[in-house]
Amino acid sequence: MDDSNIMRHLRGRVSILCHHNADPDAIGAAYALQRLINAFDAAAVTEILYPDSASQLSEKMISRFSIEASNNPKIVGADAVIVVDVGSLIQLEPLRSLLETTKTRIFIDHHGRDPEIERIATLYISNENAIATCEIVSDIWAESGFKPPKEVAEALLIGIIFDSKHFAIGTPHLFKTVAWLMGLGVTLNDARAMLQASMGSSEKIARLKSLQRMTLYRIDSWLIAASKLSSFQASAARGVLSLGADVAIIAGNDKDGIKASFRSTEEFYTKTGIHLGDDVTKPLAEMYNGAGGGHTTAAGVNCFGNSEEFLVKAAEYLTQKIGKPSQIL
Repeated sequence: MDDSNIMRHLRGRVSILCHHNADPDAIGAAYALQRLINAFDAAAVTEILYPDSASQLSEKMISRFSIEASNNPKIVGADAVIVVDVGSLIQLEPLRSLLETTKTRIFIDHHGRDPEIERIATLYISNENAIATCEIVSDIWAESGFKPPKEVAEALLIGIIFDSKHFAIGTPHLFKTVAWLMGLGVTLNDARAMLQASMGSSEKIARLKSLQRMTLYRIDSWLIAASKLSSFQASAARGVLSLGADVAIIAGNDKDGIKASFRSTEEFYTKTGIHLGDDVTKPLAEMYNGAGGGHTTAAGVNCFGNSEEFLVKAAEYLTQKIGKPSQIL
């Protein structure tokens, strides 16, 4: 992958944007790019932004590496806006307007290519084979001619560990990248320690409420769990999978509409070929005037409407994709 075109934009006044509830992959990628910009241009002015907040684990990273990140833009008239780990523009609201104030819009992502992003991007570095955006940014560092400082290498490794589910999924390129980062003085134990977080009471309550509200479907031999929850959707979906579901769909309404998280087992994807990002969340998002996408076994939707209706429609849609009748248990 030749990322040389990005190098000429890593100067001046640059805003780096992450998605809603920015995760360690997004924060790690943004921080590593910020430091690379500083390597190219010591006088550069940069900022890392997210639309609302960072996740609990990301807040630990922000504290550890003294990262300045906020939802309050300070740069006026940026030379470039770089967007990391964002598969759909709706994930940027309300920061999306920043894209209208600059002519140079760079997107770096490992989700499927988005037509709306393709239309407005000056440069779209997209690699769906990459497990994490931090994997792509590691390549950019490797081709830059600069050596990443240890703390940058650690931030990149943390992002890779997070999005690979602690190496539950991986590719030869990912492990080569991990070896390169470790060669810069980073240890797996230190990086993993950053991702060990005790679950707060609010998250525990949300997970338990998702079980109380669950509707369980049997479709052929697959168990599909759907539940309404207004927060911690991704965490609840992971928890439901750990209890034995093949697919978890957790959705809820907030002031911005519906937020939904989809998770499936690797076995479900391997045997059905159903890609949650491309085959499920993108079509559902279009039905509900929103945006969706993600990976084979992890995806999300931001859209509008009633979350209870959405959950029923999502289960119906999965039933159609599987091609077998469903039964509510």
